[in-house]
Amino acid sequence: MTQSGNRQESDEELVAQTKKGGLTAFENLVGRHQKKMLNIAFRMCGNYEDACEIVQDAFLAAYKGIGRFEERSGFSTWLYTITLNQTRNHMKKASTLSARREHSLNEPLLSEDGFIQADMVSNKPSALEVLEKRDLREIIQQCVSGLDDEFREVLVLRDIQGFAYAEIAAMLRIAEGTVKSRLFRARDSVKNCLKKLLDRI
Repeated sequence: MTQSGNRQESDEELVAQTKKGGLTAFENLVGRHQKKMLNIAFRMCGNYEDACEIVQDAFLAAYKGIGRFEERSGFSTWLYTITLNQTRNHMKKASTLSARREHSLNEPLLSEDGFIQADMVSNKPSALEVLEKRDLREIIQQCVSGLDDEFREVLVLRDIQGFAYAEIAAMLRIAEGTVKSRLFRARDSVKNCLKKLLDRI
């Protein structure tokens, strides 16, 4: 790590340069972390376009606030915490707009579990047709999206993104024991949801 040739600069070095006004250093941080940030946002909100917007807002917030970053935790932990906060804010706004929106009488309604309520018809599609139209990953995402925010966060961060319990605790500002208990309940809920949905196919 003492070579100066093609050695990749650490987050700490890039942060220090960014604090001095180095835009290129921040662009390097963006390139390094944007994929994981996008994955977190997408798994939380379930919409790719919204996730892209959330990540842009998160990077903008990080760039504006980097002077206040005290480096008590790793830069990635700080950045992913901002991503989570931006995702929460976005989802609150989306929920408010959705609640205000008026549905036409001809518009399909979503049931509590996210399925479109079908008309009472006898020509029900076969299980094979349903599976062809509906990817298993979408079904899993539907179950993840149906979790309450506090449970969805720990499931996404641990089981999908692979963060350690200590990192998740730092991001969410909760105890590791709380992370583990929420994760247990989240996994159990997703398992029950998958069973229920797949039994209907």
